[in-house]
Amino acid sequence: MTRRFLILLGLLGALAACEEVSKPQEPPVAPPPSRSAESKALATYYRQVQSDLLARGLLRTDGGGPDTPFTPEMLARNFEKIAFYDEYTSGAGLQRAPDQAGYLRRWAEPVRVKLHFGASVSEAQKAKDNATVAEYIPRLAKVTGHPMRQTADKANFNVLIMGADDRSEIEALLDQLLPTASLETRALFTNPPRQIYCFVVTQATEAAPHTYTSAVALIRAEHPDLLRKSCLHEEIAQGLGLTNDSPYARPSIFNDDEEFALLTTHDEKLLTMLFDARLTPGMSPEDARPITYILSREQTNQNF
Repeated sequence: MTRRFLILLGLLGALAACEEVSKPQEPPVAPPPSRSAESKALATYYRQVQSDLLARGLLRTDGGGPDTPFTPEMLARNFEKIAFYDEYTSGAGLQRAPDQAGYLRRWAEPVRVKLHFGASVSEAQKAKDNATVAEYIPRLAKVTGHPMRQTADKANFNVLIMGADDRSEIEALLDQLLPTASLETRALFTNPPRQIYCFVVTQATEAAPHTYTSAVALIRAEHPDLLRKSCLHEEIAQGLGLTNDSPYARPSIFNDDEEFALLTTHDEKLLTMLFDARLTPGMSPEDARPITYILSREQTNQNF
């Protein structure tokens, strides 16, 4: 099932109330507008998807365990497939990329993540998603050794949590964040196929095409809690430079089999390897391979 992916764009109380009566009162929070039939149908569909996956023992949140061992060789193989290959062709919507290796890509500047919520999103849902990201970003910063933080402004990694009723907001944000995006990419944001749960688009400059400078992700607001949290985990991690999925990666969210919902111990090791100073943006798999084998041994404390 296709659900998540990354695209690299073309370059570029009463008593208390009495005691505090002198304080200004917070304005009442308006409830989100009622959802359209389209949005309600999507929410029903994704609740059923989540329920079905859980009933099959998928969407695990344990991060892996004794039933999911992996060797240094497996880790190195998975890293190469996930970090050097693409799922989709740059700027071409859902066109599959050829099975051809590219070059290592990652960020050089600090990553500043901002969540943008559509008008259809409730305050309760906003609180849950903000809490997820507030916990997740420090974890990513720790495993990568790269500066990352959540911010309210001057973001370079923007996450849109919006639904079918928020298309006008999405359009306005795309004009600001992805002004050179292709029509195919814009259509994915405003009218994604139902089988696409979430995705992230990254950008780089012509002068440094393998160094990311910005990213924009879309997470469907209609998702139930676990699917939404799963999307946040995968898209933010993918937007750091792990651009592909592999059917052999386990335990991993970088695998379309849906077995794991959240970032695993295996995935943490991939991210640590990605940002290791011994690897540099623009490296080919051939150049990086001797180093990745060393890194995979270090990450697993094993020998080949």
